[in-house]
Amino acid sequence: MDDKTIKTYSPGTLGCYDYVVMLSRYQGKYLLSRHKGRTTWELQGGHIEPGETADDAARRELYEESGAVLFDIAPLCDYSGEEPGKNNYGKGKVFEVSIKGIGDLPESEMEEIGLFEDIPDDLTYPNITRAILAYFGKR
Repeated sequence: MDDKTIKTYSPGTLGCYDYVVMLSRYQGKYLLSRHKGRTTWELQGGHIEPGETADDAARRELYEESGAVLFDIAPLCDYSGEEPGKNNYGKGKVFEVSIKGIGDLPESEMEEIGLFEDIPDDLTYPNITRAILAYFGKR
């Protein structure tokens, strides 16, 4: 369940990140991924590994979770999230991605990818996804 309070910021505002998230489009549609253990859809993303830049993590996670091999990628916004009753904030860098070519989905935790005209309601992280889409729509 995604019960975090999410705040979005201009790109580069937070400067230090735990996560990367990609808002990906392919052939004019949103490209989402579905985890093997879930029935819900999600934007591509994940933790930044030690010694890895956010930009490098974004490219790695995008490939691992979608099979994208040819794409344009640019920062979209930053976000932070706070879970009720806790003092932890996750900080993320969000990228806008225009995918030009997709290969096979690599062996990973993802079961499949899907193309959507509109973002579906059955999301793994609805609060994060909706906050990113709201920021995207403001541009």
